[in-house]
Amino acid sequence: MRRFLTLLLFLALAAVSASAQMVQDASYRVVAHIKSDGTIQDASYRVIGHIASNGTIQDASYRTVGHLERNGTVEDASYRIVGHIKPDGVIQDASYRILGHVKPDGTVQDASYKVIGHVKGVPMEWAALYFFFR
Repeated sequence: MRRFLTLLLFLALAAVSASAQMVQDASYRVVAHIKSDGTIQDASYRVIGHIASNGTIQDASYRTVGHLERNGTVEDASYRIVGHIKPDGVIQDASYRILGHVKPDGTVQDASYKVIGHVKGVPMEWAALYFFFR
């Protein structure tokens, strides 16, 4: 499940913007590279997946591993809900427990407001996938 959810963020980032080039952890270490064609690479430039325009998330072999719905619902490949991304940046698990927050400036915090990462030019939903659903 962790790998699936990590892959979700990497894949979703590609669909957002060609200007979004990387995701960083709390120490500003790069954890992903994003190409404008929707290909997602890990920090070592290995292809790990793709995202389709309809929200279907695929692994490096184009197998469906999940779905990102327009309303912020995150689902696995079987359409089971695994979490919720609220418009105000609050991130919840499937039972609506708060996992953390994504701030408008790209700072990502856990439920105790400790900084756990940074994103620049990446929408809140995609940051939430990487930091809270992996």
